[in-house]
Parts: sequence; C-alpha cells; structure tokens
Amino acid sequence: MAAVDRSLIVHLPPFAGASPEQLDAVLDEVRSVYRTKGSSLFEQDKVADSFFVLLHGRLRVTRLTPDGQQVVVRFASPGELVGVAAALGRETYPATATAAVDSIALAWPSARWLDMVALLPCLAETALQAAGARLQEAHSRIVELSTEQVERRIANTLVRLSKTTGRPVEQGIQIDFPISRQDVAEATGTTLHNVSRILSAWEERGWVRGGRQKIVICEPHKLLTLGQDLSGSEG
Repeated sequence: MAAVDRSLIVHLPPFAGASPEQLDAVLDEVRSVYRTKGSSLFEQDKVADSFFVLLHGRLRVTRLTPDGQQVVVRFASPGELVGVAAALGRETYPATATAAVDSIALAWPSARWLDMVALLPCLAETALQAAGARLQEAHSRIVELSTEQVERRIANTLVRLSKTTGRPVEQGIQIDFPISRQDVAEATGTTLHNVSRILSAWEERGWVRGGRQKIVICEPHKLLTLGQDLSGSEG
C-alpha cells in the first residue's frame, strides 16, 4: 500500500489522466518533505538526488550569479514540478528553492525519473511545458532588464505575481505569500532603495498598499497600463 494517499496528487497537473494503479506505483518510493519558512528544499550546485512536486505553500527560487548577486528567478506554486534536474540532463540543481512560507512537497529519487516517465508519459510533457514556460519567462525578463526602466520592471513583476499568486481582498489583489521589498528588488534586478522609492510613490497614489512582507495591488489596471504603455514606447 502506498504510504501517501493517491488523493493528494490525483488532481495535480503532473499526474493528469493517471489510473489509480499508476498513481499507487508512482507513490511507491515517495516521501513527504516539510520545510519551515526560510529553509531550503534544495540548493544551487548541490547534487540533484531528488525531484519534487509542491503540495502546499510557496517556494522562492533563486540563483546566485558568478559575481555573487542573488536573483529571484520565480515563485513556485502548489502542483508544480520542481528540482527536476534529471529532465534537463543535469546532475546538480541549477537554482536554490527556499520555502517562502511553511511548505510541504513530495520527493522522489532522481534515479527514478526515467522509470516514472515510462510509467506516466504525461510527467515528461509537464516537465517540458514547465521548462518552456520558464525559458519564455527568462527571455522576457532579459528583455526587461536590458530595455525597460526600473518602474516598468517593477510594475510588470507585480502584475505577473498578481496573476499567478494573487487572491482577491477588500482593497484589491493581495500577493498570496510573504514578499518583501528586497524580494522585489532581486526579482527585478534593481536596488532596495529603488523599490522602496517607487512603491512608496505608488502607495501615495493609492495604487498599492504595503505592510510587513505584504503587497496589495489596489489598482491593478494602473500597473498593467504602466507596463504596457512604457513597454510599447520601446517600440
């Protein structure tokens, strides 16, 4: 009998269409992993001995550049495959994943990846789609960093986060995990000073509301228009 109940994964995209027997086989070697806020699930350049599906919480995925700068690559949401270095032909993790809130993931040995793909081809499709989406996002961010002003980069980043992790609240749309101004700075390739200056100006206009590791977007159309208008001006 599987140690983890199949009901935990049956509705997740990586396992779409799998039969009960396939799910039980997939769960045969799984282990659950709990990480408290701030602790790492895996670390950049360490041996990729496991891959994961996030069940609950949020992960802050970062990379350390050759010059020692930490960059927030993305925030992973429940249901996502993460740390699948084996699918990329890597033996080490390309980034570090840290729990943005207390999080639970399922972990499998990386050595089982090919066996699991043979059992569930949809896993490979999910990994390929995720890699494609992340590549497209990375390309967009490179374009932003090279062509866009800081204000529009911050606007576009908050808009993306509101679409993928936002939840409606009375004041607008709240990014549904603790996020600091330093996180925004690292996600947009700028300084904490610039982020603080711009967010404070937006707060005065009523576009956003801040707090301790909290951002509520009160006027999402303002930020969307700001990013689109300024992006369009680049031509």
